[in-house]
Parts: sequence; C-alpha cells; structure tokens
Amino acid sequence: MNKQAHIGVYIIAFSAMATWGVNVVMLKVLVEALPPSTMTSFRILFAGIALLGIAYYTKSFRTLTKLEWRNTLLGALFGVVIHHYFLAHGLTLTNASNTALILALVPITTSIFAIIFLGDRLTKWRLLGIVLAFFGVLLVQGGSGTLVIHKGELFIFIAMLAQALGIIYIKKATHTLDSKQVTGMMLVFGSFSLLLLSLFLEPQGLSEMVGAPPFIYVVFFISSIIATAGGQYAFNFAIQKIGAGQAAVFNNLVPLFGLLSAAVFLGETVHWYQFLSFLFIISGVLLGTGYIERTWLKTAAPLQEKSM
Repeated sequence: MNKQAHIGVYIIAFSAMATWGVNVVMLKVLVEALPPSTMTSFRILFAGIALLGIAYYTKSFRTLTKLEWRNTLLGALFGVVIHHYFLAHGLTLTNASNTALILALVPITTSIFAIIFLGDRLTKWRLLGIVLAFFGVLLVQGGSGTLVIHKGELFIFIAMLAQALGIIYIKKATHTLDSKQVTGMMLVFGSFSLLLLSLFLEPQGLSEMVGAPPFIYVVFFISSIIATAGGQYAFNFAIQKIGAGQAAVFNNLVPLFGLLSAAVFLGETVHWYQFLSFLFIISGVLLGTGYIERTWLKTAAPLQEKSM
C-alpha cells in the first residue's frame, strides 16, 4: 500500500474513533431511557442489516468456509454479544467518562492476546506499557489508591476484554473475507443472540421500547447506523488494510473524544485523576502495543550508532 493510500486509511480510522468516542455518550443517553439489553439488540440488528445490504449491493458477499464461519461466529460472540451486553449494562452503573477510559485498554489487551494466541514477542518495553496502562485504570476509581472495583467499572472491563478478543478473530476472518460481509454477519448474528438473552432478562423490554421522546429514537438511529455500522465497518476495514496492531493504536483517540463529549453533552465533570489516568493508559498503550519500539526506538538506534 502506497503512502497516499495509508493516509486515506488513517483518516477513515480516525473518523471511526471520533464517532465511537461520541457514541459512548449516546449509549449513556439510550440506556437511561430504554431497556439496555433490548435496545442494544435492535441497535446492533439495524446496523448489521445496513452493512449486509452494502455488502450485497457491492457484490462483496460469498459463501463461507468452515474456518471462516468459525472465526466470524467467535468474533460475533466476543466482539458483539459479550462486549455490547456488558457495555450497555455497565453504562447504567457508571458514567461515560470512566467508560471511555476503560475502553482505551482495548489496544493493549489486543496486544496481550496476540502474545498469548498468535505468538507475538513480549519485550521489556511492552511489559512496561502493560503495567502503566492497567495502573491508569486503577486511577479511574477516583485517585484514592484503593483497589475497590465497582460493578459498573467491572462490567465495562469485561466488555473491553471481549472486544479485544473479538479483534483477534476479526483479523483472522478478514484475511480471506471482505470486511463489510464479516462486520454485517457479526452484527446480525450477535443481535439475535442479544435479543434472545433480553427476552429472559427484560420480559417487558419490547413494550418498553416504545413511548420514549422522539429525540431518543434519533439518537438510537445515529448510534446504530452511523456509529455502530459505519464505525465498525471503518475499523474492520482499517484492520484489513494496515493490520490489527496499527489499527488498534487509533483506539487511543476514543477516550479523548469520550471525555470531551461527556463533558460537553452530559455535563459530566472531568476530574484531574481522569486526565492522569488518560495519560497513563495512552503511554501504556503506545509502549504495550509495540508502537514505540516499531517507530521511535527503532529509528533512534541507527542514529545513535552513526554518532559513535
């Protein structure tokens, strides 16, 4: 891929991250007005249908092999069902600012899973990054230095782990499949699973989906079609073109947009320890994903040798 093409992919990834950051705020609004599990299943379903329609229209749809089915379904289980279930319910118990910060761990957790499942190398710099990033999450609790984990933050943490594992299977699936088809199928399959789950957890969920103010449904469709469908497709496209490691680095922008939008649209107070947490997490992610080693440290070594 040439430099100009790379810039185009980077712009797409940047736009997806900005959308996801604002989407954290939209989800906070939605889970307070609608039943979380039921709302999430329909939001994901509409997003999946939109992407499958695009895949069919662009003739990017084909029959899957057994291995492709396995990777796609596992991607749906972790990246859609588990991730979105715990994200929706976690948001009912914590604020959007904390959610955005915890979700910032996705890149470094993806890197850890790549070390475990894909045989990536664990260096001293990556280990340092892992420690810094997870220390940053402890600061989300309020900067008190306690290790008490509240239920809301725990749910968001589980959602983050599931998304990171889902990225591993997305990368495997998009080796041979178009990202539009993979994303659409993941969202549709995941949405039906979430709907079945919501029937048990929220028996009155379907009836409670109606009667909300019109503004809520506007937010619902923006979150579903633009943020979830568009953002997920854009991110999966970036994974396919530049790899999971480089694409995941763009996740660093999500907490920034999340913090800013939570302050602007929800009036949440952004505390000093949240900014400190942000700095620890981002520094940890840049080290833990190997980004610093691949760019700064790798280029610094030849310069040092040349000056000797």
